[in-house]
Amino acid sequence: MTAPTDHPPVRWGILATGAIAHSFADDLALLPDARLTAVASRTEESARRFADRHGIPRAYGGWEQLAQDPEVDVVYVATPHAQHHAAAALLLAAGKPVLCEKPLTLNLAEAQRLVGLARERGVFLMEAMWTYLDPAVRRLTGLIADGAIGDVRSVHAEFGFAAPPGPPGRLRDPAAGGGALLDVGVYPVAFAQLLLGTPDTVLALGRVAGDGVDDSTSILLGHPGGAQAVLSCSIVSDMAQRAEISGTRGRIEIPRDFYRPESFVLHRQGHEPEEFRLPRGPGHGYTHEAAEVMRCLRAGETESPLVPLDGTLAVMATLDTARRRIGLRYPGEPA
Repeated sequence: MTAPTDHPPVRWGILATGAIAHSFADDLALLPDARLTAVASRTEESARRFADRHGIPRAYGGWEQLAQDPEVDVVYVATPHAQHHAAAALLLAAGKPVLCEKPLTLNLAEAQRLVGLARERGVFLMEAMWTYLDPAVRRLTGLIADGAIGDVRSVHAEFGFAAPPGPPGRLRDPAAGGGALLDVGVYPVAFAQLLLGTPDTVLALGRVAGDGVDDSTSILLGHPGGAQAVLSCSIVSDMAQRAEISGTRGRIEIPRDFYRPESFVLHRQGHEPEEFRLPRGPGHGYTHEAAEVMRCLRAGETESPLVPLDGTLAVMATLDTARRRIGLRYPGEPA
C-alpha cells in the first residue's frame, strides 16, 4: 500500500488489551493512513503495558476517558462478547465511530439497541466481520454474482477446534458469552447468509455442557426458494474449517479456513477445475476491515455497504434462534 497524500491519517483508539487487540494494533501499523493514538483498559497498568508495546501516546485506565478523547477519530472494541454492548453504547453516545468485534453483541435485542443508537446519532458503526472484506471471499462472491455456478442452492461450512486443556477461561464462561455458537459459529452463519440471505427456517442441534455453554452445535438453515445451509461449529472437535457452495451449474470448494481463505477451487460444468489463489499478505488479516472503516469515515458514511448493519442484525437473529433451539441462555437474559 502507498500512503495517501490528500487527507490526514485516521486516528484510532483501541478498547481492551487482549490478544485480538494486539493483532489489530500490529495490523494498523501496516496502514500508512492510520495512527494508533490511544488505548483503554479497565486498569491503567494493563493499558500502559499495551501502549508501551505498540508505541501508543495515551493509555487510559477506564473507557470513559477514551470515549471523550478529542484526538481519537474511531475506536476498535476488542472486549469479550458480553462487554460489546456496554462498550460500544458508551462510545456511540459520545459520538465516537465504532468498529466492534464479532459477534456484535450477545443477542439480537442488544444489537438492535446499538444499531438504533448509531442511526439515531448518525454515528458510524460496523461489526468487525473480516470475512466479508477478505479479498478471496470478495473474489468468490463476485464470481457467484456473475453466474459462475448458476443459482446457489446449498452452502456447507464448518468451524471447529479442540480447545487446549487447562483451567477454564472465556470459552467456557457463560457470563462471557462462551461456547461454540457465538465464538466460532458466527462465522459459518455469517458466511451462509452472505451467500443466501436471511433464512426463513432455523433448526439446530447442540450439546450444552455442564458449565453452561455449548461445546458443539449444528445448524440447518432453510431459505425462500428452497436453498439450504448446513453449518457446524465446535470447541471440542478439530474441524477443517472448510466450505462448499453448490449451484445449478457448478460449485466452489474452499479446502481450509473459509472465513479467511488463501485459495478456492471453482468447478464449472464442462470445464476443468480452476484454482484461485489470493495470498493473505502481511499481517493478521485485519487491515481490510480497518481500511473499509477509514474509507467510510472519509466518505461521510455511517454504515459500510460491505458489512451492512441490517445483515449483522439478521445474523444475530439466526444465532438467537439457534440458541433457543438448543436451550442455551446466558446469565441475565430473559427466560
